[in-house]
Amino acid sequence: MIAKVTRGARMSGLMTYLVGPGKSNEHTEQHLVAGDSAVMTMYGYDSLDKAAALEIAASLDAPRREFGVDVTRLVTRVDPDTGETLKERVDASVWHCSLSIAADEGQLSDETWGQIAQEFVDRMGFTEVSGKAACRWVAVRHGLSEHGNDHVHIAVSLVREDGTKASTHNDFHRAMKVVRELENEFKLRPLRAEREQDMPQRQESRAARESAQRRGAAEVDSTRLERTVRAAASASMDEGEFVRRMRREGVLIRPRFETGRNDVVTGYSVALRPEKGAQPVWHSGLRLARDLTLPELRKGWPDTPENATAAVEEWRATRKNPDRYVPVRPGREESEMNPEFFKMYAEDMTRLHEYIATLDPDDHAAWAHVARETSGAYAAWSRRLEPVPGPLARTSRTLARSAQLRPSQSRRRPVAMPSMVNTTALILAQASKGKNAAAEALLLRQLSQTTVSIFRAVQASGDARRASELAATVKNNLRTVRDGYAEQIADNGVAALTPEERAVKQRADIAAGRGGPLPAKLIPAAQPELAQPAPRATGAGDRDGTER
Repeated sequence: MIAKVTRGARMSGLMTYLVGPGKSNEHTEQHLVAGDSAVMTMYGYDSLDKAAALEIAASLDAPRREFGVDVTRLVTRVDPDTGETLKERVDASVWHCSLSIAADEGQLSDETWGQIAQEFVDRMGFTEVSGKAACRWVAVRHGLSEHGNDHVHIAVSLVREDGTKASTHNDFHRAMKVVRELENEFKLRPLRAEREQDMPQRQESRAARESAQRRGAAEVDSTRLERTVRAAASASMDEGEFVRRMRREGVLIRPRFETGRNDVVTGYSVALRPEKGAQPVWHSGLRLARDLTLPELRKGWPDTPENATAAVEEWRATRKNPDRYVPVRPGREESEMNPEFFKMYAEDMTRLHEYIATLDPDDHAAWAHVARETSGAYAAWSRRLEPVPGPLARTSRTLARSAQLRPSQSRRRPVAMPSMVNTTALILAQASKGKNAAAEALLLRQLSQTTVSIFRAVQASGDARRASELAATVKNNLRTVRDGYAEQIADNGVAALTPEERAVKQRADIAAGRGGPLPAKLIPAAQPELAQPAPRATGAGDRDGTER
């Protein structure tokens, strides 16, 4: 369960928003599930409208108005004209917290949310359970969030019914502690950000999605850049090659140097090439994914003075003019790789499978490297084959979630781990699903086996949700890609036949397609109508119909 705490000044504004349609019309059936007794007596569990919201807000805010108490907090802002940092006090009498559960946990009942909300405000010290006068509060439920999460909003007036102020000292950390307790008591899934083995993946913002929709883009810029950076990093043997590959992918890249230095690079940012007359929108490595920061990427490359010097030269060249960057020392990324290597690299992946078979499922740092490199290979494949994001892109993003670790938990790539760098470079250069489809399909099968190994490690470590995601990836996305290759291989087989052989095959296919596995249904043919003979008189020699 996730708790998100905010402070505000207008209870009427908050309540109007909570019972309103929401930013994307996602609010439905707005109603209370808990609150102080007076408000619940008046409004119970009925659907709320704006008029009811304003009345509730007035009731909650009554102690503050009655006693004339001001509740403020100190905030820091930057003057846009002078750049000076200023500190000032602002009104903050409204305490708001949303509690939400994961989308795949389904929905809780109103009764359960009501119990959770009551326990939450009790333990936060806002009710009479604290031994002090109670704060007035309500819990509003209004359907699922935009991302499908069931949640509830808690609004609290920070002026108690005796005119004293409720303490908000360390409220965020206290809320997290209470949430952890409630997760155990109500059998809810722990907040993923608190798990030791991984960190949550970056989410797309609403503004980014709306911007992509206006431009007719298939995905937001950050997601496209993440896949591009991931593919280039996984295909690069060192940092300098990574910088050069980003140029080949058509992406702008620039360094962030240590303050006062031009020989120590601490980070980078990337941007898609903007339309004519527009400015590029830059994204840092951290903004793309936690495992794509420069310090994390360096844990997968050899650390030598020669490589560091060569990388700095490339970074300096990009800094001069990112739009017209020319590599200082072009490397192997400029050479053509032989498509026949697909079969050789597929066979070579057996060494990686033998290595990861010895890894402890709880060695999250090592598995993060496996997941990152496998995700990078799928990202490269997507870059080559998918004009718009498809099953390969989805597979890459799903696997990337298993590569997200806290910096303190990650470590350098094990020296003994067989590398996939040449395999990814080959995919990025030559994958086409054309005449070489059979060899590419063989490599895809090996990558699928690596994905299954990651799934088993995640399952063994007890991460049921991630295991479920990976299982669905293998079942749906990879099966789709595999079937596409099977069709291409069949088409290639037909194309390789002579005209005579093709004609024979066509006749055989037609013959094989005749009939079905069940006997045909027997239906009598329609009988033609016969002319009826004219009636005649019955004579002595005629039969009367009773003879045998």
